[in-house]
Amino acid sequence: MHVALLVPAPLGTISGGSVYDRAISDGLRAAGHTVWMFELAGRHPLPDEAALAAVRAAWQELPDTAVPVIDGLGLPAFAPLADALVTRRAVGLIHHPTALEPGQSDAARAELRATERRLMPLLARVIVTSEATADRLAAEFGVTRARIAVVEPGCDDAPRSPGSGGPGCAILSVGVLTPRKGHDVLLRALARLFDLDWSLTVAGGRRDPAHAHALQTLAEQLGIAGRVRFTGEVVADELEALWRNADLFALATQFEGYGMAIAEALKRGLPVAVTAGGAAGALVSPQTGVVCPVGDHDALSKSLRRLIFDTRLRHDMADAAWAFGRSLPDWPEQARRFADALA
Repeated sequence: MHVALLVPAPLGTISGGSVYDRAISDGLRAAGHTVWMFELAGRHPLPDEAALAAVRAAWQELPDTAVPVIDGLGLPAFAPLADALVTRRAVGLIHHPTALEPGQSDAARAELRATERRLMPLLARVIVTSEATADRLAAEFGVTRARIAVVEPGCDDAPRSPGSGGPGCAILSVGVLTPRKGHDVLLRALARLFDLDWSLTVAGGRRDPAHAHALQTLAEQLGIAGRVRFTGEVVADELEALWRNADLFALATQFEGYGMAIAEALKRGLPVAVTAGGAAGALVSPQTGVVCPVGDHDALSKSLRRLIFDTRLRHDMADAAWAFGRSLPDWPEQARRFADALA
């Protein structure tokens, strides 16, 4: 099979969508398929002229034999090529509809929703990363359920995280610094726990520099800057070390199409504390962690207090997380499922 993946640039190392795109591409190649990767410059998902030009150029370069697979973040930029999407039987890879991205203006949300509702029904097939996203596309974006295939992210095999060794609780949060990831909610929740021994490491690129600066300022205002470290974008070895030394994973996300970092934490045997944004809480059971309402830093703080204070509970959850993590699919398996969805 010949596949052309069209994805917004840059294809980073932390963003869940980028990790998925790279891993599926590598898995398809390893299985003997031919894959072209087109990285689309410009602004996405509300495309500027650079994005529209990048899409036109990439479309002209598509090999005739390739199945075009368009990452959903870049799909709105293909609006001028709507007829061509039908002719080439293009496939959409939708991590979650961009219209559902929190933190947008009402006008931007309405524009994206209209564009996605127009383009998604034109796609020959839509691949999504969770059942929750499949349900939303069928209910709100005009995609018939029969044309939707669910291919969840895989997880690389990973050793169990031994943890920091104490005496305090080392908390890790992985996700790009954007409003959707809710790092501000996590900071406010932890600031209430001044009487407990904890530290927080936030690993993720500064995709929104103004927001990243605001988070650092917030940590200072809350009086917890000395306990919080923002690493920025990290390479694989650095991230591996962060996973190895963590005692607890936390993410106060507003919305996730799947929650790859949450799955990674469970795969490594880390208890998790998350908010129920989109599909974020779907993997988490009461045995492996806690799920709190979106934006509720008070509820998250109470849950974190229990996990940080009660080391026995945390260790029991870690055992359950490790056991559950063994059942999560790996990337070669998911690449095979992706290929089947394209066939």
